[in-house]
Amino acid sequence: MSRPPSRRTVLAAALVVTAATGTGAALPATAAEAAPEAPGAAGAPAGPLVDNAFWTSYADWRAGAAHGVRAVSGARPSLVIATPAGTTTYADPHTGRTTTWEYATWTSPLHRPKVPATEVIASWNASTPAGTWLQVELRGRYGDGTDTPWYVMGRWTSGDGDGDIRRTSLDGQSDGRSSIWTDTFAVDDAASGTRLAAYRLRLTLHRTPGSGLTPVVHRIGAMASDIPDRFTVPASTPGLARELTVPRYSQNTHIGQYPEYDNGGEAWCSPTSSQMIIEYWGRVPTAEELAWVNPDFDDPQVCHAARYTYDYQYEGCGNWPFNAAYAATYRELSSAVTRLGSLADVETLVGAGIPVITSQSFLKEELTGAGYGTSGHLMTVIGFTAEGDVIANDPASPSNPAVRRVYRRAEWETIWLRTKRYNASGKVASGTGGVCYVYWPAKPSAAQSRALRSVGLL
Repeated sequence: MSRPPSRRTVLAAALVVTAATGTGAALPATAAEAAPEAPGAAGAPAGPLVDNAFWTSYADWRAGAAHGVRAVSGARPSLVIATPAGTTTYADPHTGRTTTWEYATWTSPLHRPKVPATEVIASWNASTPAGTWLQVELRGRYGDGTDTPWYVMGRWTSGDGDGDIRRTSLDGQSDGRSSIWTDTFAVDDAASGTRLAAYRLRLTLHRTPGSGLTPVVHRIGAMASDIPDRFTVPASTPGLARELTVPRYSQNTHIGQYPEYDNGGEAWCSPTSSQMIIEYWGRVPTAEELAWVNPDFDDPQVCHAARYTYDYQYEGCGNWPFNAAYAATYRELSSAVTRLGSLADVETLVGAGIPVITSQSFLKEELTGAGYGTSGHLMTVIGFTAEGDVIANDPASPSNPAVRRVYRRAEWETIWLRTKRYNASGKVASGTGGVCYVYWPAKPSAAQSRALRSVGLL
């Protein structure tokens, strides 16, 4: 059946969109589909149209339905495999290998978002040693009480060695009322009034049989939202003048590098942005981790980020949760994908020292000083001028020194927050409606905690 265009803007390229399609067999249901009903470990909504819910504490892990997993307490509570619930096989469509895995599952309590949702995006923080991987699924409940299927929101591993699966999204999932678009659950026809009133998340942890290995999951959750269609938004009132010192990397210095990871350059806005913020927090890949990169290439850590955020079905590095998950593989970093309500929310985070990676699309004439147009692009907000304009590290720049840009506040806020726009052909296209990635220390300061809590991330 044909489906309307998704609001999920493709992020594989800064100047050109490349969407990939594919199929893969869903894993068999391996856990009881019921879990205790509870409000879940929800943060306050980032705005009246957004609800964030995350499970991360020892009590959160204990509140779910466990089948072969156990909760581990400590400074950073986690979920691990205890005694596997059984074995399953997975035919990897990207390697051609069919492999047997031990598995264990955890299913969250039923969460009822504060706003009935048209879209849901899951994100997670975990480590997966070689020979392990995880799958994240979502099962929604519509307002009429009927349930969606278990939708696969991602099959993920931090590695890509011979014993690992290939990170992948799974398009083609639908029940005729909702569908999965790469990394986003979306109601097919929001105008029909169909909304998701509740959902559960299910984690399935996998490991090589008999190995004793385990993924370690520190955080899982989702952002649910119902953003109305809008071509424009009112500009928020400036409230902060501050600039954070964030490393500057250009994606365009990597043009033509590593065709197997979408060929560098204009396709690498997301991992380049992620790498800037990872290094802002003082984390870098080791020399050993970078040894595979051609020594003639500058900024090998950007190549590394592209490789380890690459989605083998999407055939690009712009999968939102995969970027957030990559950031959280670094020591004591947390991450999430969410939506923010305005630049005032970004000011709250930047004021606490937390930069924000944002997703936007625009024509060349819609963003003064950019010098390009894009169907989907990531850049990093690092501060605000005294006039309230946005200081951004824009990776779509010709060189590292040119990455720092200042963009007009009203223009920038519109291209980020709108859900509808006109493309270069004059046709209506989609916008992201305020989607962003946020990365922060696993042990935030008091000021950082207050800022994160105010936008629903703690």
